[in-house]
Amino acid sequence: VYFRGFDTLGEIAVLFIASLGIGLMLHSNKTCDIKAVSSLGQYFLVDDGVAARMAEYASVGGGDIVLEIGAGVGSVTEELAKKAKRVYAVEKDKELCEILRELYNDKKGKIEVIEADIMKLELPEFDKVVASIPYSLSSPITYKLLRHNFGLGVLLYQKEFSQKMIAKPESNLYGRLSVIAQALADIEILEIVHRDAFYPSPHVKTAIVRLKEKRVVKDKQKFFEFVTLAFEHRRKMMRHIFKTTGALTELAKRPEELSPEEFVQLSNRF
Repeated sequence: VYFRGFDTLGEIAVLFIASLGIGLMLHSNKTCDIKAVSSLGQYFLVDDGVAARMAEYASVGGGDIVLEIGAGVGSVTEELAKKAKRVYAVEKDKELCEILRELYNDKKGKIEVIEADIMKLELPEFDKVVASIPYSLSSPITYKLLRHNFGLGVLLYQKEFSQKMIAKPESNLYGRLSVIAQALADIEILEIVHRDAFYPSPHVKTAIVRLKEKRVVKDKQKFFEFVTLAFEHRRKMMRHIFKTTGALTELAKRPEELSPEEFVQLSNRF
C-alpha cells in the first residue's frame, strides 16, 4: 500500500492505493473514489520501486525539463520532481488532475499539471520524456514524440509493442513502426514489469523501454511519408513503389527487406 499525506487549507488528504481500489480520502468528511476509466485505457502504476527506476533510467538531472505523459496518481511524478528542474505532468482525466494539483500544491514552481489529451497538445519544450501511456495509443503517441526533438525517453509499453519496435528486417513483427523507431532512436528494452505493479492489473505484459534520440534523418516529415508509403505496398519492390529506374541496390528490395539505415539513406536521397 502506498500512502502520501499533505495539509492544505486545514484538510488532511491521503492518496491511498490498495488491492481493493484507489481513492482520495479528505478528512473534511469528503471521499472521492478514483476508478480506472476503461475508455481512457487507464492502468495506474502503483509500485514505488518501478516508479523510482523509471526516473533513474531517464538519468534526470537538476537542469532537465521533463515531460511526463499519463501522470495518473503521481507515482512517477513524485520521483521525477526530486531531481528535475521542472516537470510537465500531462493527464487527460479531469478528476486526477484536480487531485494531482492538490498533492503538489506546494511544488507549483517545479510541477505543472496539464489537463490535456496528449495527441491534441502542442508540446512544450522539454529535454526528456517519461510516459505511462494507454496501450491503444502507443503508436500515435510514439510517432508524435519521434517527430519532436528530445534527448531521451523512458516509456511503458505493452511488451508485444516493444518487440515490434526492435524487430529485424524480414521478421514477422518488422514494419513501419520498427523502421521509424529504429531510424530515429536507439531503443533498449530495460525490463518487463510484473502486472501487479499496476491497478487494475493489465492482461498483457508491460515493458520499460528507453529511447535515445538519433538525428540522422534530414527531413522527419518526408521520412515518415516515405516509410508509410513503402509499407502500404510491402510486397512490391521499392523501385515499383516509387516509380524510379535508379540503379541503387536498395531499390531492388521490398520494404520488409530493407534495414532502417537503408530507409534513411534512400529517404535522404529522394
